[in-house]
Amino acid sequence: MTGGERAVGRAAGEGPLLLGVRHHGPGSARAVRAALEEARPRVVLIEGPPEADALIALAADEDMRPPVALLAHAVDEPGRSAFWPLAEFSPEWVAIRWALEHDVPARFIDLPATHTLAWGRQEDEAGGEGEAPLDAETADSGGDSGPEPEPGPGPADARIDPLGVLAETAGYDDPERWWEDVVEHRGVGKGDALAPFTVLEEAMGALREAYGSGGHDRDLVREAYMRLQVRAAQREFEDGVAVVCGAWHVPALRQKTTVAADKALLKGLPKVKTDMTWVPWTHRRLSRVSGYGAGIDSPGWYGHLFSAPDRPVERWMTKVAGLLRAEDRLVSSAHVIEAVRLAETLAAMRGRPLPGLSETTDAVRAVMCEGSDVPLALVQDRLVVGDVLGEVPSTAPAVPLQRDLARLQRRLRLKPEALEREVELDLRKETDAARSRLLHRLRLLGVAWGEPAASRGSTGTFRETWRLRWEPELSVRIAEAGVWGTTVLSAATAKAEADAVAARGLADVTALAERCLLAELPDALPTVMRILADRAALDTDVGQLAQALPALVRSLRYGDVRGTDTGALGEVAAGLAERVFVGLPPACAALDADGAEEMRRHVDAVHGAVGLLGDAPAAEQGHLRARWQSVLRVLCGRDTVPGVIRGRAVRLLLDDGELAQDEAARLMGLVLSPGTPPADAAAWIEGFVGGGSGGGMLLVHDERLLGLVDAWLTGVPAEAFTDVLPLLRRTFSAYEPGVRRTLGELVRRGPGAGSGATGAGSGTPGFAAELDPVRADAVLPVLRLLLGLDEKAEHIGNDLVGVAG
Repeated sequence: MTGGERAVGRAAGEGPLLLGVRHHGPGSARAVRAALEEARPRVVLIEGPPEADALIALAADEDMRPPVALLAHAVDEPGRSAFWPLAEFSPEWVAIRWALEHDVPARFIDLPATHTLAWGRQEDEAGGEGEAPLDAETADSGGDSGPEPEPGPGPADARIDPLGVLAETAGYDDPERWWEDVVEHRGVGKGDALAPFTVLEEAMGALREAYGSGGHDRDLVREAYMRLQVRAAQREFEDGVAVVCGAWHVPALRQKTTVAADKALLKGLPKVKTDMTWVPWTHRRLSRVSGYGAGIDSPGWYGHLFSAPDRPVERWMTKVAGLLRAEDRLVSSAHVIEAVRLAETLAAMRGRPLPGLSETTDAVRAVMCEGSDVPLALVQDRLVVGDVLGEVPSTAPAVPLQRDLARLQRRLRLKPEALEREVELDLRKETDAARSRLLHRLRLLGVAWGEPAASRGSTGTFRETWRLRWEPELSVRIAEAGVWGTTVLSAATAKAEADAVAARGLADVTALAERCLLAELPDALPTVMRILADRAALDTDVGQLAQALPALVRSLRYGDVRGTDTGALGEVAAGLAERVFVGLPPACAALDADGAEEMRRHVDAVHGAVGLLGDAPAAEQGHLRARWQSVLRVLCGRDTVPGVIRGRAVRLLLDDGELAQDEAARLMGLVLSPGTPPADAAAWIEGFVGGGSGGGMLLVHDERLLGLVDAWLTGVPAEAFTDVLPLLRRTFSAYEPGVRRTLGELVRRGPGAGSGATGAGSGTPGFAAELDPVRADAVLPVLRLLLGLDEKAEHIGNDLVGVAG
């Protein structure tokens, strides 16, 4: 018997070597490695799902790089899943690697995932009552290694935090700081490898005597199963058994119970058929910061502590300096030296054996960040937490859909990365178009690897911007989407057809049709279009029709860039537009303020859609633009239509050149006459010049309209002014600062007052009384150049000189 064995009271026949750990603890990981090297067991038992035993060998693959996680999902319900995350500094991972390197069998001994997932199903069927799934965030703090459950609603377990209790007993207000001082900063000396486990076992034994199961009622079942597996291993390997498990479970595994009693606890457990594989994980998902973590605040810091062979504080400060320098901050070697000295001084003042994360953070803030929390937040995000993404070998089990996605990612050179990045796609290029199709198809399947973003370089339909970020739970979404097909194309097609049938409203079907065009699903589009045509023919809600039309019209533009046949879509859109034209005027009558504002938005959307639809051949045959303009004329002339809609109809006609300035001024004058209630007049003004549609510039350049508004506003009775003020403030506050300033200057000097500085009779600063043809003609060459109509650059310089003159 070795000295280490005597340290935990192990003599021949007295039981297995129990190594109680804190999951994702680098100190525990180092202690486990040292203990295994000293004890040299014949088998290593690890807390984890037994279904993963066949996957242990993959941990030795050269393409396997932690952090990774074991993923278990129900075969019939792929969305029902659980994770067991492992980082490089996880004691379980260290135990697996040690066993593989020394040709020692390694086995998982926790309760099978088939029961764990079935528990979750029972909770869902019970409506969320009863005990919630294992809270990995809380459990890991106490050494529990329950699975990482899929996020979802459910009541929290009433569980104690063992580390919190021990830290408070030791006089610490922070369990993390106590753990660092007791374990992480404690070196493992020769002949002392098992001492940490002795201390933790005694501490956990005292806690379990005081708190029983500590609210971990299901742990009693898990521990019964683990005891049975330990007994089986002892029969096979006698005293050569080492067990790596959460420290909380060690007293229970040491407990003397009968086989019959343990089997009784396992009797009648629910089951579901499960599959299991390895999936990549990230440091960010190991952190509580994400709300989906495994119970450690600083995985990047812990990874550094585990990997740094010596002088961890100095090496950490060097990393921080490198990051800040990459962000163009001035950080010298002297800063690093002073930061290390300050961290060590703070640790001494606080009575700590070595500087911890709090000391290094305080030192970085004071020395390298000059007291600012802004660069410190970058250090926290990039280093303390980090964006490390693990890798899993291609030989790991995977659903066919996952394999097809991996093939497409390799072919299109779209590597999954944990760090968020933006990708600009030019749809005129075949590779970029294929990337776009893949990302859109994945979004249809609920795999949100990429999110569309606003393009900063161009607004053309040939360009797309995507914000990509690979999250570990996307592996679950892929497994869940596997029920729709074995390839991304077939699965997206089947999912789109099913969504079209299940869609509730017309707007949902039109949005789906747009997504089918973006994803290029030719087999799904006929089904979606048939359902769309049927729904459009039956739907009588003008709001729904007006909501659906813009999506259809946007889709018509995709044929130019993507080569998609949108003829059928154009016919449906034209028919839908006709129905909107007929039903819109009656639908705009007798609306309250909220209903009028919503209908105003529908009018804007339909107007923009008709502007695009008018270019389609089918639309030209129906003269849709002329029909729409007649509808707008009806809207602006009916007293039963709310003022905000009437004002917007006048504005849209004015912008299209279908209404003369004089006529617009006449209509505004009628509305702002004393006979119109002030609230209705204010709503008309909001519709005419509000909504962020350039109404401010219209008032700047047309002083007649500004004069009408000014005269009306100054004549509003005092008792009504309070009611119209919020509406007017909302309207004018949306203008750009420069527009508001110019309007203020015009109102201050009085509309219509001339200004000698801007020409005789000038009404607007910076504008002459009449058009200057010479100056106007000088602009034309520049416009031709911008529009690509004139490539004779030698004439441009002379023209620009003329403009400047």
